[in-house]
Amino acid sequence: MNLTAETNLLAQQLQALDNELSKRSIALDPSGYFIIYVDRQQNLICAKYYSNIINDKGLAVDPETGKPIPARGKVDRQAVQLFTGRTAKELCVEIFEKTRPCPVTLFDHAAYLGREAQRAELALLQQQEYIQD
Repeated sequence: MNLTAETNLLAQQLQALDNELSKRSIALDPSGYFIIYVDRQQNLICAKYYSNIINDKGLAVDPETGKPIPARGKVDRQAVQLFTGRTAKELCVEIFEKTRPCPVTLFDHAAYLGREAQRAELALLQQQEYIQD
């Protein structure tokens, strides 16, 4: 097998692993959630932060209405804060180091946001579409 074929096979295996890991159950951060997107006109990675409360059924609910926040589809809510950065590192510094109290309370949520920021940066640099996982 040549190097290109080996590289392609490895990339396929890693993508399959990533896809499988994306299906796992995760704990919701009681502090809130982020919608990450790329602003190509300003060359920025953006993260809108939304607060929530986790109810006794384990569902994220809107703190103002008490209604569950759907996981899919359009949700009409106002973001609490908009974070931006030119790189994944700059975005993460804004969220985790400059904001007090930190809007992230779970380590796995922090790791997820770091991974997504890296993916968004790569999409921005390579002029590719970015879809949050």
